[in-house]
Amino acid sequence: MIDFRYHLVSIVAVFLALAIGIVLGSTELQGHTIDVLQTTSNSLKNSLNAANAEISAYQKQATASDQYLQAREPRLLGGLLPGDNIVIVTEPGAPSSVVDGISKAAGLAGAAVTGQVALQPKFNDLSGATQSNLSSINSSTASTAGITLGAADDPQTQNQQQAAQLIADAILEQSASATTGLPPTTAQTILTAYAQGGYLTTTGTPYDGATLAVIVTPASAPADGANDPANQVLLAVTQEFASISAATVVAGGTAGSAQAGSAIAVLRSSSVSSQVSSVDNADTTLGQISVVEALASQLAGGKPNSYGISGTSAVSPLPVSSPSTPVTQTPTPHATATGKGKTPVKKK
Repeated sequence: MIDFRYHLVSIVAVFLALAIGIVLGSTELQGHTIDVLQTTSNSLKNSLNAANAEISAYQKQATASDQYLQAREPRLLGGLLPGDNIVIVTEPGAPSSVVDGISKAAGLAGAAVTGQVALQPKFNDLSGATQSNLSSINSSTASTAGITLGAADDPQTQNQQQAAQLIADAILEQSASATTGLPPTTAQTILTAYAQGGYLTTTGTPYDGATLAVIVTPASAPADGANDPANQVLLAVTQEFASISAATVVAGGTAGSAQAGSAIAVLRSSSVSSQVSSVDNADTTLGQISVVEALASQLAGGKPNSYGISGTSAVSPLPVSSPSTPVTQTPTPHATATGKGKTPVKKK
């Protein structure tokens, strides 16, 4: 028979067990656990300090390398593009630091930047209303300029590709001696039509007969990656510029280009990569030098290639000529590329 004494003994036993557990946990076991945790914490702190020291060393090394390249940039680029004209086209969100750096590098190479065409977010809009408006502008400006619009490779971006054809015709020529370029007044009329529609803005005189083009990509990857309209439109734009210019390079900054689904990554995985060179670190002095060297390489008959640090074929182009050899000859027009034939855009 269970009486009060049994309950009392049971309760005392439970509390005694708890007391013993507390005593053991606060002395023997707790001390061991704390020692283990302390050892682990010290190890992690040491690893973190070592990693921070390594990062600091790499940053100092990168800074020193960039300073060296800045000092050597005039000598490396001198005479590479004597008398050439370059037009810069920016995608929405393109970093101004990349544009400024490329412009500086072009000047050191002996080239002039005629102006800049900044494509606006509306240019990448594939909605029905925008497509209808863009189609109307395309038809009107093509008729005014006497240009036959080419067939689009992708029906989804047909109007953007045809607009890119007209814009490229307005700002680019395949050779400085070309006689097929549009008159400045006609070129300005084309650019004004798209500017009034909210598709682009211009600075300088981009209609002033450039033979070379640099397209600057956004600072970050589009939300929908490879399938984002901005990336699909970029392929159409790049293809048109490549077919009308003597050479075109697509350039982007390090952070934006390294992201999955970035403009540079999508371009390099498409067939358009065989028509233009690309540089993914154009926010650095090395990348800006590579942009100019890539243009010079293509003008000298070299094939387009991918340069930089992420999924590239080479860090930078091979020098076209020895930087130590001064260039004293009178600038002459470069040989032209092939005609305006289109290459279908296909994903690799």
